[in-house]
Amino acid sequence: MLKGIANAFRIPELRQKLLLTAGILLLYRFGAYLPVPGAPFQEMLGAYQAGLSSSGAMAVLNLFSGGALSRMSVFSLGIMPYITAQIILQLLQAVIPSLGELAKEGEAGQRKITQYTRYLTIGLALLNAIGYLFLFRSYGVSFSNIGVPELLLDVIVVFTMVVGAMIIMWLGEIITQRGVGNGMSLIIFVSIVSRVPSAIFSSINLTSDLGTGIALTVLILAVVLVCIPLIIFVERAQRRIPVNYAKRVQGRKMMGGQTTYIPLKVNAAGVIPIIFASCIIYFPAQLAAIFNVDWLTTFANWCSTGWLNWLLT
Repeated sequence: MLKGIANAFRIPELRQKLLLTAGILLLYRFGAYLPVPGAPFQEMLGAYQAGLSSSGAMAVLNLFSGGALSRMSVFSLGIMPYITAQIILQLLQAVIPSLGELAKEGEAGQRKITQYTRYLTIGLALLNAIGYLFLFRSYGVSFSNIGVPELLLDVIVVFTMVVGAMIIMWLGEIITQRGVGNGMSLIIFVSIVSRVPSAIFSSINLTSDLGTGIALTVLILAVVLVCIPLIIFVERAQRRIPVNYAKRVQGRKMMGGQTTYIPLKVNAAGVIPIIFASCIIYFPAQLAAIFNVDWLTTFANWCSTGWLNWLLT
């Protein structure tokens, strides 16, 4: 694998794509630490650690934003509004005939659907940003400590988070078009992986015995290191169906008689089922954050933790 990576950097075009992808992902992580103008960073972090972190729904929202939500950063909304908009448009194609016809028109139709997806993303991002604003206020986070009218500051906070969601969408499309791999999947991957080191090493404090905590951390690291090659193995695995061509005489020559195969991927769906399941879990958490209703929050916590979470994923 290391040899393959080294060879990739020797090809100028591929090297540029790899560097572009890495640079965009670093920019995304920088935005996850850049606080919204006027947002009380320490107060927000304290409120999250005191109450919001105990909510399974909020933990899911914070996970998919790469920890940006707990810092009230510019990229607090993450990539999920765009992913949700894509799934909604995909489902509507089977319901609305005009959208279904657009999907069959090739590249021109896909451009139209992409445009509709962007508009829907703006609407979802605006709804999420307003919901987050009211949610943070319900936990005692104040946005009126810098001498600016509270209404104006609320508009700035909501506008900044919506623009951050648009920037993430644009960065993901840049990776898909000019970088390496699917930009949306890579952004989700980076958001989740960025939380892994703190989650693994926090297991040391789960037990009163330091030795037991260290042993548990080592076990988790071993499981992660074993699972990654297994995932890659299943992703690249193929079921080769043999195809035999019959021999035939054409003029004075014997043609055919060759044997080949049809490669069928074991995991033909790729990461689409995982992303779709993540959106199913993410959607109730979004609604709970927006409306802040007790029974909806309870349902979102059920979807985010426990047996229902395992069933949905």
